[in-house]
Amino acid sequence: MLYKTHENINFTTFAFNTNHLKIVSVMNYVLNYSKDSLSLTVDLPASKSISNRMLIIRALTENNFEIKNISDSDDTNVMLKAFAEDKEIVDIHHAGTSMRFLTAYFAATGQKKTITGSDRMKNRPIKELVNALNQLGANVTYAEKEGYPPVITSGKALTGDRITINGSISSQYITALLLVAPVLPNGLNVEIVGKLMSSSYVALTLGLMKQFGVNASWEGNVIRVPHQKYLGNEAFVEGDWSGASYWYEMVALSKEADITINGLTGNSLQGDSALANIYEGLGVKTSYKSNAVRLTKCAVIAKKLEYDFIDNPDSVQTAVVTSCLLGIPFTITGAETLRIKETDRIAALQIEMKKLGFIIEEPRPGTLSWEGQTCEPQKQIAIDTYKDHRMALAFAPAAMRFKNLTINDAMVVTKSYPKYWEHLEMAGFEIDERDGAKTL
Repeated sequence: MLYKTHENINFTTFAFNTNHLKIVSVMNYVLNYSKDSLSLTVDLPASKSISNRMLIIRALTENNFEIKNISDSDDTNVMLKAFAEDKEIVDIHHAGTSMRFLTAYFAATGQKKTITGSDRMKNRPIKELVNALNQLGANVTYAEKEGYPPVITSGKALTGDRITINGSISSQYITALLLVAPVLPNGLNVEIVGKLMSSSYVALTLGLMKQFGVNASWEGNVIRVPHQKYLGNEAFVEGDWSGASYWYEMVALSKEADITINGLTGNSLQGDSALANIYEGLGVKTSYKSNAVRLTKCAVIAKKLEYDFIDNPDSVQTAVVTSCLLGIPFTITGAETLRIKETDRIAALQIEMKKLGFIIEEPRPGTLSWEGQTCEPQKQIAIDTYKDHRMALAFAPAAMRFKNLTINDAMVVTKSYPKYWEHLEMAGFEIDERDGAKTL
């Protein structure tokens, strides 16, 4: 097909709008792949996790320093828009990091804002963060449902300097507090109780804060951030290691492969840089170059994948699809937070993997298991994406095993990887467009 970017696809309303029910047209993509070898160089999108943290830091400095190679993802663009327009009502759509980070930022800087989002966002919990901010002196309230967005920040100053927060729900709450901690009058001591999920993202936050002149200490379950100023230094955003996971998947499923991914570094603070170790047994060799990695096909040696994804939950969907298509049983732990992402990713994985013929079990909360259980795959496989970019991104490479694989609502990838389909065509995937519909 002639590739179309998300900017020139017309998502028009074509049916009815009754009692707030609206059906809109979407792009469904039918994928095929028939090559024996995979070879290309790809420019990975910039990390939205780093970009969004840098945007908050820049907003808290006294100068508008340049951020080079900033992410072009939907999640980052809504933050850029929020700062540029300075409106009292801020709509962040599906962007979870933007919801958490901006709530803390507006509360800490004494701004009166209403922060809202999509229907799914209105069902993603934020109570733990709101409670913490209010204990520090803010007055954050709920516009609709208790414990969920939209939230309203009233402009009351934060004067507290100590908070205890549950780390088992989302590390983004902790990151949101840490980012604003230096500008609080007495800094902030954050005591984390419970099992800390995605600790690598907290480490990423502290590493970026240090890059901009803020020193903090992390001893045991307590993080201390004294009152200090951020330094406004010109910054560069590295590539997104989460986005690299889909190329690891494709190499693992290839007969032969040699891919160079630009924009990545081996000493990255991103938790998904662990992909090199995870996929070593799944048939992917990683070699590090200057600001790039090279992925080549090697022998699959893993008999079973057993890995704790607590520090890299965004790679779980990719690992599940990869392992099943390679016929490698797995026990994946540390996936508790997948229940409150863009969709319930555990339920979505179980439903969509069954379409491919694989029965995924959850023997206990946060653990996914497959010991080879199969069922009859659908004859015409159409993967639903649940408004979740990672469902589309992780399932698309399954076209290397299944002909005419359809990805419904394919442009959800713009949340983190806007050029994904263009890159797949560069890799040799055949992609045909089909008009579809979804209900909003």
